[in-house]
Amino acid sequence: MNEYSIQNYHPLWGVKRSSAKWGKCRGLFVKLLPDARSRTSSCADERAVSEVLGVIMMMAMVITIMGGVWVFLNPYLVDFQDNTNWKSAVNIAGSIDDRLDVAGSLPENTGIRNTYSLKSTILRPTENVEKWSIAADLVSSERIQIINLNYTTLTILSANETARSVLIENEDSSFTQSFQASHEAVIIQHNISNQHWMMITVFDEDNTPIHRQFEILLSGLTITTSFGAGEHQIALMNNARATKFPNEPWQLARLPNMEIDSLANGDFRVSILLTDITLNGSLGSSNTIAVNFESLGALTLFTGEAYNVRFIVNNYLHDVITPQYHDSWLTDYKIFRASGTLDTYTGYAPYQRASGADGFTIETQDTILNLEVDLQRIEVSR
Repeated sequence: MNEYSIQNYHPLWGVKRSSAKWGKCRGLFVKLLPDARSRTSSCADERAVSEVLGVIMMMAMVITIMGGVWVFLNPYLVDFQDNTNWKSAVNIAGSIDDRLDVAGSLPENTGIRNTYSLKSTILRPTENVEKWSIAADLVSSERIQIINLNYTTLTILSANETARSVLIENEDSSFTQSFQASHEAVIIQHNISNQHWMMITVFDEDNTPIHRQFEILLSGLTITTSFGAGEHQIALMNNARATKFPNEPWQLARLPNMEIDSLANGDFRVSILLTDITLNGSLGSSNTIAVNFESLGALTLFTGEAYNVRFIVNNYLHDVITPQYHDSWLTDYKIFRASGTLDTYTGYAPYQRASGADGFTIETQDTILNLEVDLQRIEVSR
């Protein structure tokens, strides 16, 4: 073998350098035969595929973790949003309560205007939500009982036969009729409707009022707010407030405005403030609305001494509201009754049946009672 041949031959495989291809794999120089060349190309492809799969798996892992974090935090985020909406609704309810109080005490045809942000809240009317009936004798020498037979007929029974005439009136018209003294119930037929309110006043022969009965259907407002699980509602009705959370019953948050005070001379005074809200037109729905609160004029229904007081209250928002009224008013009465000390009790008491189904009266233990009943009439418009 000559010198040229020796330089061109590989010392291991005995091939010419010019006819051999070289490759490097795992630190060794090898002769790349056809099969070896295909294996080298396949090795590079596998590394590229592995890198792509690694990136995909990493992205899938990140997405899975982010999804788990979202699933874990979502209930807390929903609760946070619900709490924010609830706080906003409570603030709106408090502001409306204040505006109603102010507007109700203003002279007729005057009012105030206020702007509310209602991003997730709707303000709706609640018509004829509560019915009140208040009756009392205005003199101590007589006891009058009025029974409504139907919408146009009633009877008047005078225990001492001093009743001589009756005045029946509503917001639009009035009716007067005189009658003779009788030991039996006197039948009165009239044409006064009781769609909103009706007042019946009985007079003696000197035209002195001796008995009065007043009935009214009161309307209010409902504040509805969207929650994650449904709707939250706040009902404003006759100075009372009831709330309802999604999937829960209505709960009474505040009673109507009634107070019993002991005066300096030892007499008692019962103050009842009725509030009726009339909606003029539609309030609509938008993020921000301006609401007008206008007084329609206040009415004084009772003032002065009263005897045999009886009032009946029925709330039509939900069946659970009226029993909550009764329980709240009769709490102290039930305690005194259970302890056998009703002879010293003063306050709200059932008129006949202990449940309050027949109405309520005021127990004063034969002390003079002063009855003050006022009606605030407010118009709400946009």
